[in-house]
Amino acid sequence: MKHNNTKKNTILVIDDEEHIRSLLKETLELSGYTCDTAECGKEGLRMLRESNGYDLLITDVRLPDVSGLEILEITGKKHPFLPVIVITGFATIESTKAALRMGAMDYIPKPFTTGTVLSAVNSAIHASFSRVKGRGFRKIVYRSHIMEQVMELVSKIAKTDSTILVTGESGTGKELIARAIHSNSLRSAQPFISVNSGALPEGLLESELFGHIKGAFTGATATHHGRFRVADGGTLFLDEVGNMSPAMQVKLLRVLQDGEFSPVGSSEILTTDVRLITATNINLEEAMSKNEFREDLYYRLNVIEVHVPPLRYRTDDILPLSEHFLSRQMGAEKRDSCALGSNTASILLSYHWPGNVRELENTMERAWVLCEDSVILPKDLPGRMLPAHGKPPEAYPSRNGIQLDSLLDNIEKHYIINALKRSKGNRTLAAGLLCLKRTTLLARINSLGIRKDTGRN
Repeated sequence: MKHNNTKKNTILVIDDEEHIRSLLKETLELSGYTCDTAECGKEGLRMLRESNGYDLLITDVRLPDVSGLEILEITGKKHPFLPVIVITGFATIESTKAALRMGAMDYIPKPFTTGTVLSAVNSAIHASFSRVKGRGFRKIVYRSHIMEQVMELVSKIAKTDSTILVTGESGTGKELIARAIHSNSLRSAQPFISVNSGALPEGLLESELFGHIKGAFTGATATHHGRFRVADGGTLFLDEVGNMSPAMQVKLLRVLQDGEFSPVGSSEILTTDVRLITATNINLEEAMSKNEFREDLYYRLNVIEVHVPPLRYRTDDILPLSEHFLSRQMGAEKRDSCALGSNTASILLSYHWPGNVRELENTMERAWVLCEDSVILPKDLPGRMLPAHGKPPEAYPSRNGIQLDSLLDNIEKHYIINALKRSKGNRTLAAGLLCLKRTTLLARINSLGIRKDTGRN
């Protein structure tokens, strides 16, 4: 298997209005995506059946033949890994909530700006999670003890209504943690709404959160229900909350204190019942010391903090995540399998991953596209990851020093699993490939927790 260029994310747009299709296609392609369009539901479903796999579906709710909600139901059964965004010019609270309950990742009301579209699309494309049966449940892949502690905390706090602050570097999967909290909460049957606070200017963010009435400002040709209203009864996730302007911080504080807000251009006071989860990759305590973030808002948001550690502090998760991303890539593209070579695994384990899980996901997509003979070799990785010639790869230190035992265990485990796969589970042949005694191999399999049926399936 050999491919000559890297893969672009491909998006399918279904809308019966030609100018909407053209606007979305131009906007997405200028941002580096590949975009196909369909003018009705049946055409869109046919394109889904005949394609090699789309990375995202954007569909209007009102179509002349098949409704957007019907498309959601069909894709949920036949394309469970496909994220969906719905757009509509006739948004009601009920229809929007129905779409979100059926598995839509987001909704975009008409008329919309290109910034709103790109924010929703980027969030959907880069959300590092897999969908399994039930669509509401997001699977988090981990093996490390530190992530096990994080997930134990998530399990404890999910059933409460406490406000949660998720902290961690960019790309660690903070939204994935927020979705896990929602999925395991008493609000799981209600919408999960995600807003990137840092991606929108202040005026647009206010409208996005609180809504606006028709005529509230230039371009407000229709009433828009804000995210606080649509998320009523469910969970609202505000990412990059540390980048909010001081004025928006005051308005958010009011909602947290009183549960009340007013749409832009309206004097009507609305109430909301949402479970608020926020996230930030900046140090809010430092921001408070510089008077860049309100102290009273910080303590309202930080009732319970969940810190997601960077990938370099949880090396045990690198190979399971790599295999997960490769499996997802193979499933989406319906092509031959591709496995990590042993030298490649060693490089992945020793690299410091400044971009965290998101960088690992993109690296695996690139490697899968470039790999030959179904084996990912070091040359398939970005040049920045390769160690200097003649030097051993450097183990990145954690807070407690270099976790050499963990690093070596992961390398050894990967070699053993590869040998078992090559020998189709025959322990004697696998031991020979590794130049080990069979009894030694069996002892290492037990101590490393390798499944006994590895290689036989």
